[in-house]
Amino acid sequence: MSTTTADGTETSNPPPPTSLDLWSQIVADENQPQGNQIDVVFRRRKPRSESNNSNSLHSDEVPRRPSRVSFADPNKRISWKRSLSTRGRVSIAVGASMVYQPELKKDKRKGKPPAIPKGKDVKSPNFDKERLYFQEVDAFELMEESPSPKKVGTWIVGNNTEEVQLPSLCSRLERWLHSRRLNPRCRPSSTLSKILDTPTMNLEVRLRSLDQSGLSNSQLSNFKSGESKRSLNNVSLIESEGCEDIEAGVKKLSLTSTTSSIYDDQNNPFSVLLEICGQSAPSMLQDLFSSGSETVVKVGEGTYGEAFKVGNCVCKIVPFDGDLRVNGEVQKKSEELLEEVLLSKTLNQLRGSDGVSSNNLCRTFIESKEFRVCQGLYDEVLVRAWEEWDHKHNSENDHPNEFPEQQCYMVFVQQHGGKDLEGFVLLNFDEARTLLVQVAAGLAVAESAFEFEHRDLHWGNILVSRSDDSATLQFTLDGKNLVVETYGLIISIIDFTLSRMNTGDSILYLDLSADPDLFKGPKGDKQSETYRKMKEVTEDWWEGSSPKTNVLWLVYLVDILLTKKTFERSSKDERDLRSLKKRLDKYNSAKEAVFDPFFTELFVESNPMA
Repeated sequence: MSTTTADGTETSNPPPPTSLDLWSQIVADENQPQGNQIDVVFRRRKPRSESNNSNSLHSDEVPRRPSRVSFADPNKRISWKRSLSTRGRVSIAVGASMVYQPELKKDKRKGKPPAIPKGKDVKSPNFDKERLYFQEVDAFELMEESPSPKKVGTWIVGNNTEEVQLPSLCSRLERWLHSRRLNPRCRPSSTLSKILDTPTMNLEVRLRSLDQSGLSNSQLSNFKSGESKRSLNNVSLIESEGCEDIEAGVKKLSLTSTTSSIYDDQNNPFSVLLEICGQSAPSMLQDLFSSGSETVVKVGEGTYGEAFKVGNCVCKIVPFDGDLRVNGEVQKKSEELLEEVLLSKTLNQLRGSDGVSSNNLCRTFIESKEFRVCQGLYDEVLVRAWEEWDHKHNSENDHPNEFPEQQCYMVFVQQHGGKDLEGFVLLNFDEARTLLVQVAAGLAVAESAFEFEHRDLHWGNILVSRSDDSATLQFTLDGKNLVVETYGLIISIIDFTLSRMNTGDSILYLDLSADPDLFKGPKGDKQSETYRKMKEVTEDWWEGSSPKTNVLWLVYLVDILLTKKTFERSSKDERDLRSLKKRLDKYNSAKEAVFDPFFTELFVESNPMA
């Protein structure tokens, strides 16, 4: 198609673009400058109003803002998912019925009662109705833990509708007697018949002798109450099976307490302690020491007692159950001494002196030969020996003359085990090794036999003596014999006050959680640190078995040998002790630790496990 211009020239117009050149046209249009360009402005969204609509009519009159220059990389892809709202700015991409505001913090007091506003008087809740209800419940006394009767205060026997009032005394014996009255046959029970058939025992004579013995009031009352309970098994109440005779026998017993019962025969610790020691009453302390011709010498002391050497034995005297403080501490109770006596008797079984074969035998624990409960003043011989010790060593204990005449003592008669490790002089490294292996083997044997834990094995509770008679010492652990070289030293372990043991019938232990001062020793002190480590291992539950405590005391002994004891040793010997200390931390019991290479080198047998 051509057109003629004004000057007469003919020009040809380009043909109209076809659909194939549509994209070229779009590109060309974009490259041409446009007169009217719409700027996109992001602003805080405001609610529409009539004034805004009116202003929009004259939008052409408002000068248009110049478009902002973008510094973004044109080749970089912009994510359409990128949020457009920052710091309160609302995105223009808002979905319908969607909330894009940040979530509000939840009320922390949700589910709790509303807080009481300050400055306002709020009435306290009234619990009068609840209080009256519980008062009414407490006022109702149940006569027996059994199905409640139809009428309070009465019992219906069988098909008999006769109401019988309960007696005021509701002990088991009175209830038994009451049921016998209601039974026309009146047959005595087999248990009571055994009690009634026992021979007569004159209890008044024994109690009269105790009144003259000078015991304290608390000890005398405890002993009398225990003897009165046991005497029920030895007193003849009746000679026939009649109900009237039974009632007369009950009156002879003088059962005036409603809580007393012949079936609750639990003897107090003091009377049980006497029974275990084979005594009916305490012996006089003066008679025990003044009758002998042996020389009495004080050999040691502790917070709770004194130790005297009498001939070839050592007598440990411990006051108990008194009101006077001993060296600033409260005296021990009968139950504490009772457990220590039982522990000592049980550990004697490990010596195998009775000829009974056992899978666990050792002689490391001190032999206890006799136990005596005594009472009275210190004998002059004991006082003289105590004062001589005080003159040489400046005793830290109170003078024994301060004890009253009615003071009771527990006397442990034991073999003489030598001198404590604190004052004993070791000569060489071999003696230090045999000391460790004897202690470890003894603890291992006691662990296997009775789940034993000493829990107080400081260097004052390890006795050392020299003996040329025995070059070796035999231990039997779980039926296997271990023969150890002694190098002339014999070790004895003493003082089982804090120990724990399972005898098979009962668990004997001392609850150390009741003595928090035991764990407040100075920091850095080996003994105090060992107490605190024991508390961590046992988790303050002292009844349970924690043989790791024995390992802790073995570590303590290694530290004592390294830091407190002086003996001939090389640098290699010290390295061996330090290596042993590190390995001991990995063991959980003395049974595991005793087979450490440090100890097995002292076994005469090459393979102790075989």
